[in-house]
Amino acid sequence: MTNNKTTFFATQIGSILATAGSAVGLGNIWRFPTVTGQNGGAAFILIYLFFNIFLGVACMLTEFIVGRNGASNPLRAYIKAGRHKSWGIIGILSLLCGSLILSFYSVVAGWCVYYLYLAISGGVLGSFDHIQTTFTTLVSTEGIYTCCAISVLFVVLTHLIIVQGVQKGIERASTCMVPLLILLLIVLGIASCSLPGAWKGLEFLFRPDFSKVTAHTFYDAMSMAFFSLSLGTACLVTYASYFRKDANIGRYALQISIIDVLVAILAGITIFPAAFSVGVEPDAGPSLIFLTIPNVFTSAFSPTAGYYLSILFYFLLVLAALTSTISMHEIGTSLLSQELKTSRTMAGNIITVFCSIMGILCALSFSHPDIGLFGSTLFDNFDSFTSKVLMPVGAFATCVLVGWIMPRLTIVRQLTSNARYPWPRFMQELFIFLVKFVCPTLIGIIFVVNIFFTN
Repeated sequence: MTNNKTTFFATQIGSILATAGSAVGLGNIWRFPTVTGQNGGAAFILIYLFFNIFLGVACMLTEFIVGRNGASNPLRAYIKAGRHKSWGIIGILSLLCGSLILSFYSVVAGWCVYYLYLAISGGVLGSFDHIQTTFTTLVSTEGIYTCCAISVLFVVLTHLIIVQGVQKGIERASTCMVPLLILLLIVLGIASCSLPGAWKGLEFLFRPDFSKVTAHTFYDAMSMAFFSLSLGTACLVTYASYFRKDANIGRYALQISIIDVLVAILAGITIFPAAFSVGVEPDAGPSLIFLTIPNVFTSAFSPTAGYYLSILFYFLLVLAALTSTISMHEIGTSLLSQELKTSRTMAGNIITVFCSIMGILCALSFSHPDIGLFGSTLFDNFDSFTSKVLMPVGAFATCVLVGWIMPRLTIVRQLTSNARYPWPRFMQELFIFLVKFVCPTLIGIIFVVNIFFTN
């Protein structure tokens, strides 16, 4: 039986949590504290909030407009919005982008599953040398088959949710996982704040130091706002196609942005006080969650508390990873099921097999340097190509499409849900101005800096 694309999210809260789940991911847990730590703490957060509202919400609305207007997969939605088949290339690029992200992201997600197993078995705690050896072994020739296996396992776990459908799979899973994720962050945050000297971490996080603000701080805040909401991947286009016609997309965008910021700040509350308590600088990037945090659990807490908190932390990471992989998988599943006129299960099988194979190659590239291009691993190649090229191109094209190509009446109808939620005229004009001029300019800056000024 083919998918005729008549499915909608069943509830408003389900729509919001599913879409928020696509944005909330591992980046909120490790990247936000890392970038915040490098840019002066609270001063960076204030700038980040500004860009999250003016860049993030506006760009999110462009994808919502294209998705709900199209009421279909990204390929058809972009063609309908642009009124020309050439716009379908953005939909094709979204299929490529989502599949590549799912491929390398599943490797990191697999690490989270493995560390959850280690936490349960007590193997994640110990000396720093033990912690470092554990991670090094996992990505070396010695542990590479384990790494490949758990990467595939995570893609399959994502697949099992996706094939259940939009309401019984994506919506039901997100409605459970996103609140649980926030609850776990609150529990871990309270535990972190109970440590001696934790106030130094909170002071760093919430007392602005504008003397540390540079031009690079603004770029990092803008980039963080862009990537934390998964803009440019078309997962928001895909999910918006499941919104009901009476959904208030303006309110949805604001609420999703708030959830995304909330999770990032809660992650900071969890990590900064604990790190300051034991004298650890939380600026280690992705290794923060596999090297630095286990060291914090060992040093800051009693063995019993460290054991249970480490289990909660890595369970939290698994949830964060899963909410993101679901959205990346759904982009391709939705598109293929309609364009190939096949069942949702068959389309999901295709995406799962492809991403499993690519995920294995990404995992192997850590111990086999010949699997990759330009002197980097295939993992890094996929990461760079999607974040530096495909995502900015997709977001830029969507802003151009909504700001310059789509009829004004269509945009207003989508913003107001056919006049159910009237927007003041000045708000409409502000949105159009942002989408026409401000957002494309900022995205262009992100693109140029990523291509020419970063490794």
